Amino acid sequence: MPTILSVAEAVPDFEIKQEQAIDFARELFSERFKDIERLLKAFQNGQIEKRHIVKDIGWYKEDRSFADKNNAYIESAVTLGKQAIENCLNNEAFLKREIHCEEIDAIFYISTTGMATPSIEARIMNLLPFREHTKRIPIWGLGCAGGAAGLSRAFEYCTACPDAKVLVLSVELCSLTFQRNDFSKSNLIGTSLFADGVACALICGNEINIEELSAKKTAPAIINTQSTLMPDSLDVMGWDIRDQGLFVVFSRDIPNIIEEWLKPNVSKFLTQNGLELAEIDHFIAHPGGKKVIEAYIRSLGIPPAMTDISLDVLKQYGNMSSATILYVLRRFMELGGEAGSYGLCTALGPGFSSELLLLKWGK
Repeated sequence: MPTILSVAEAVPDFEIKQEQAIDFARELFSERFKDIERLLKAFQNGQIEKRHIVKDIGWYKEDRSFADKNNAYIESAVTLGKQAIENCLNNEAFLKREIHCEEIDAIFYISTTGMATPSIEARIMNLLPFREHTKRIPIWGLGCAGGAAGLSRAFEYCTACPDAKVLVLSVELCSLTFQRNDFSKSNLIGTSLFADGVACALICGNEINIEELSAKKTAPAIINTQSTLMPDSLDVMGWDIRDQGLFVVFSRDIPNIIEEWLKPNVSKFLTQNGLELAEIDHFIAHPGGKKVIEAYIRSLGIPPAMTDISLDVLKQYGNMSSATILYVLRRFMELGGEAGSYGLCTALGPGFSSELLLLKWGK
């Protein structure tokens, strides 16, 4: 079974407290929303304490063209993506030795918040000593589900090529999609939630000697995965692409959809793998927001404590789209799992869709 050996982050330089974000939103939106103070309660009720962004907050108060924002995306994605890869491959918390770029067989690049051709991983390969034959698989448009989907695609690659070492690099610079002249409630809610985050994971196939590489007593192997698309749900979340850039689409019904749809999806997946929800020890969930976490708890009937790590990531980093699940996963891996314990990794995204991974800790 392919195993996740290392996960690391690259945190953007600028930290913004939620109180600063409230002041920012009040300044920009108060003239357009008569009930602005009531709407700003979404910032206070979301339990986010701080977030990280790639530009000083003053940068976002000026009008920026789509090209300006996308150029900023490319610059920061290359810088932070390179840093995340280096942090992942030279991660003493998880690895006994540095993994060299020359050892990597494929890179899955995950993003939804900017565009580049040549893609970002190609630009990074010009800065780090990857082999010229390293396979590149850029994946765009999966939103918050993208990090989990990247892990799933890496699982499939390593199943087909059991001697492979594969990277999943997720770069989401949500702040650069901000539309200061979009006075929709979706934009206001998005401003209360979204942040910038970058993370990288290393996945190895069966024929790699894990004991020679892993610094932890146990590491999570990926047992199986499931991708699910809900029919006729294209308007639940995503981007509306206009001349000025990416405009957020964010349905208020997302928590209700999760509550009704997720449990049958999860139950079917676990049953196919001979398990029940009660046998899951670690719930590794993408924290889309406080209401999303509450919907997980209600839908699945799990103890609230199983979402503590997801909630802590949300508090400290906000919703970083696809990168967020890797931040959560890293914290579970740092704590370590008992050999034989199971984890369920879940993330939801545009489509409306879900990605599920069944993990089992071992060595």
